[in-house]
Amino acid sequence: MNNDVKIFAMYLPQFHSIPENDAFWGKGFTDWKSVQQAKPLYKGHEQPKIPENDNYYDLSLKENVAWQAKIAKEYGIDAFGIYHYWFNNEKNLLTKPAQIILDNKDIDIDFFFAWDNTSWKRSWSNIEGGNDWAPLIDSKSKNSGPKILIEYILGSEKDWLNHYNYLKPFFKDSRYKKKDNRPIFVIYHYSDEIAKMCNYWDSLARDDGFDGLFFIFRYDESKNIPLDQNVFKYEPNFSGWRKLSFFEKASNKLKKIIQKSGTLNRYNYDVIWKKLLKNAKQCTRDNMFHGAFVSYDDTPRRGRRGIVVEKSSADKFQKYLSELIKISSQQKKEFIFLTAWNEWGEGAFIEPDNTHSYSFAKAIKQAHDSLL
Repeated sequence: MNNDVKIFAMYLPQFHSIPENDAFWGKGFTDWKSVQQAKPLYKGHEQPKIPENDNYYDLSLKENVAWQAKIAKEYGIDAFGIYHYWFNNEKNLLTKPAQIILDNKDIDIDFFFAWDNTSWKRSWSNIEGGNDWAPLIDSKSKNSGPKILIEYILGSEKDWLNHYNYLKPFFKDSRYKKKDNRPIFVIYHYSDEIAKMCNYWDSLARDDGFDGLFFIFRYDESKNIPLDQNVFKYEPNFSGWRKLSFFEKASNKLKKIIQKSGTLNRYNYDVIWKKLLKNAKQCTRDNMFHGAFVSYDDTPRRGRRGIVVEKSSADKFQKYLSELIKISSQQKKEFIFLTAWNEWGEGAFIEPDNTHSYSFAKAIKQAHDSLL
């Protein structure tokens, strides 16, 4: 196996109920609700996605997290990149899966945190940025209530210390992924204040026996992230589909007219992956890691305002991932960030479903093994 390139699968902990989601979207809400209510929006649209054996798991239970870790390890995932939702000193949400891993040393999976440092907002608000988890469910609220559901507040040094102290037990765990004795910590949104916080955390980590922290930011061409910062391309958003060709725009418009599919945007899997690989080959930055994706369809959350990537298959995924692993190896880049392990509401998942079973998981292992 090509051991110099590691596959990091992004991991969504939004599959256990929390009081905040109960209040915002209804009692017992998890992302499964959006997944189960999904409908096909045109002929051949593969919705809803149904987990194999109707395994609508609850990630507050150890056995479910352990099952995920077992199959991820078996099929070539080197670590889970667990989304981290620290808003401020008062709010740190969706923590159960990571805590279960920390508390149970028998769960054999490496992991790290990816901090989505933004507010949660209503989908109908005009606030720039932020997460809106359940647009279709939110649409029933008739634009009432606060636009911001939970506010992200970076705070000052005393707040940064509190956040670091929460993370420290995870960093010290032997399974927490490290680069040169530096715990990996992904941050989605860069700012000058975030950079100050990183410098402070780096000094705290050195006091704790590490050689600092290894920060990786999500690449955003609209933000001036300094060239000395590590970044990763979050795929397919920043490589494959940001700009549509004239033909793609015309094709989408024709489909919308013929099939009355609203504002739904439909993209071709092969086109996106070929753009992704072309951009990866042309990348000259040593500290830019590449991203990959399984497939994509966020209509369970967004309905006719969503995005569908069509004509995906496990065979194609294996072929394209193999090529990206080869490129990363040639460029001496040891991580690939894969979207995603279990983003069911966005159609980006490796876990088995009733249609494809384990075929996408097997494709990851085969992509690794093909480069022996």
